Amino acid sequence: MSKLFTPVRLAAPEGPGLTLRNRTVLAPMCQYSVTNLDGVPHAWHLAHLGARAAGGFGLVFTEAAAVTAQGRISDRDAGIWNDAQAQAWAPIVEFIHSQGAAAGIQLAHAGAKASTHAWLPEPTAAGQVGSLGGPDGGWETIGPSETEVFGLDSPLAMTDGQIAASIADWADAARRADAAGFDVIQIHAAHGYLIHQFLSPLANDRTDGYGGSYENRTRYAREVITAVRAAWPAHKPLAIRLSGDDWVEGGWRIADTARFAAEAFALGVTAFDLSSAGIGKYHGPSGPGFQVPLATAVKQAVPQAFVSAVGMVNDPSQAEQVLVTGAADGVSIGRAALKNPNWPAVAAAELGVPREQVPFAAQYWRAHW
Repeated sequence: MSKLFTPVRLAAPEGPGLTLRNRTVLAPMCQYSVTNLDGVPHAWHLAHLGARAAGGFGLVFTEAAAVTAQGRISDRDAGIWNDAQAQAWAPIVEFIHSQGAAAGIQLAHAGAKASTHAWLPEPTAAGQVGSLGGPDGGWETIGPSETEVFGLDSPLAMTDGQIAASIADWADAARRADAAGFDVIQIHAAHGYLIHQFLSPLANDRTDGYGGSYENRTRYAREVITAVRAAWPAHKPLAIRLSGDDWVEGGWRIADTARFAAEAFALGVTAFDLSSAGIGKYHGPSGPGFQVPLATAVKQAVPQAFVSAVGMVNDPSQAEQVLVTGAADGVSIGRAALKNPNWPAVAAAELGVPREQVPFAAQYWRAHW
């Protein structure tokens, strides 16, 4: 029996939690496809996420959905800061469910990394990397501190009032996610975006209660978790994605991540996804499964939680090895799923899963039988 294709439960404070049909997770991946620039998901998002649900994933995450318009990475990002967006997500969630997958939404705020050009290979300004200028529809960004570490326009340092308002935005987005029918929320605290900016000394040089010591730098993250957990139904699990390591001395390191994971678990987070880096130019090693040790460190810190590994996990046997060795409880598949929306179904067949247990849409039975 393949462990990758055994069910797994994501715990919640109340009730049985959420059972996934298998341990494959579609990683959140920005699509930069909201051409109306209003944050409302549309047919592309249904086709993209729906295909992966039909392809056999146990849990399908949306791209980063901004909790405020100011928190979008680009003006083509999807959001969940208003009811129109929540209503547009609802039929997408319904279709994901119809294919046997659970539906997750990643809540996000880009902070200092907001208001940038969409990362698309277009022969226009939209294909450039960098801050949007005023004529291109850019907006003022905020973060824990003024900084040029990202090579973008410096953000304004957030006031106490802006921090409080931001935390309320996360909670309001959680309520809309519930109204849209999502099964799990993942808080985006990785890749150099707002929460990670508070966590990392590389981007946070505040001298008040949100900067300096580990306790102060993690305060914003803890307050976001607390607010989201209070707004999110107790029978639904709460997840978080963390950059496990900044890969530079003086930054946020894996020991910090393991320590914080235990604190987040105590606040009600029961699922962790481990990526890395995102603060400026700092990058670590690369290669197949290079971030798996980060997931293992968090798994050791919170053995009761569901911990998934992500990052160049492309081969089914590689994914199976991550699980059977106890390095993690699940795998998040990104680029490989862009190439093949049926990655889980193909992987299951390669791993010798009995035909009747291979997760594929009934309409595609000819390809599997």
